[in-house]
Amino acid sequence: MNADQREPMSVEVFTAGEAMALLLAEDRQPLRRADRFLRSIAGSESNVAIGLARLGHRVAYCGRVGVDAPGGWVRDALQAESIDTSGLLSDPVRSTGLILRDSPASRPISVSYYRRDSAGAALGLSDVRPEVIAGASVVFLSGITVMLSDSSEQFVARVLDIAAEAGVPVVFDPNVRLRLANRQEWRTRLGRYLDRVDTLLIGNDELTLLDLPDDPARLLTARRTTVVVKRGASGATACTSAGTVHVPGRKVEALDPIGAGDAFCAGWISAFLRKCTVQESLREAAAVASLVVATLTDTAGAPSAVERDWALQENGSDVDR
Repeated sequence: MNADQREPMSVEVFTAGEAMALLLAEDRQPLRRADRFLRSIAGSESNVAIGLARLGHRVAYCGRVGVDAPGGWVRDALQAESIDTSGLLSDPVRSTGLILRDSPASRPISVSYYRRDSAGAALGLSDVRPEVIAGASVVFLSGITVMLSDSSEQFVARVLDIAAEAGVPVVFDPNVRLRLANRQEWRTRLGRYLDRVDTLLIGNDELTLLDLPDDPARLLTARRTTVVVKRGASGATACTSAGTVHVPGRKVEALDPIGAGDAFCAGWISAFLRKCTVQESLREAAAVASLVVATLTDTAGAPSAVERDWALQENGSDVDR
């Protein structure tokens, strides 16, 4: 296994997971009839890493890719954003995962995954980086990494142990994908970890999928002090011990809705690192998500801090409840 030979840098955010190559059908063509594709990368944690790096934060990403061209796409894309990839290993045996998808107008999106036994799924205990995790200001993880394999679940459990020991807050997004496992398996496996995170960023539909209360206030615990429910174009709701705040979504023409949730997470974490209020954090997260869905691929529209601030200036009013 080979990793980036550069020395790891001091980071604000540690994240880890499965980054995959993405081929997106161009010209809004349905996947089955497409003959031209836009090349990019995808993956919850890598999307969040890129989003945070664009917003000016120091990010370390840990994962595995194959010794293949798609693995090179992933590594090049992350390094181009000045993300610390010293924890991104090259697996000489397994291949990098691949996603083929489309984003046609007025049609359901079609997605084909090629990730079985991928390099990303081989993430395990030997890949944990205690010194980087303990030195970070926040850790971000998603349920996808829990569900990929037994070894990646063990990786997540160890990262949570280290973060707890070091007092590093953990932000967690369930990111439920039923192609990975059925609803009961998601409920069972994520149930082991939801009480071990400080901030839960969850999609509105995931509350039902995971059999959780609709009222985010009922999800607060002594450890889990913030719950944010992402509601897509309808905005987002955050609940803390101080109360509940809702902000509307920013209206844009959505060219490609995939990646919106990850962009929201990046916007929220950026605001958290800068000690913004809950209301400000929601507004920033919603603005970042809106800029991503207005462009193709998961990350092309991820804004700089200047672009985020521009979107906030013309975003309209907030609503508290």
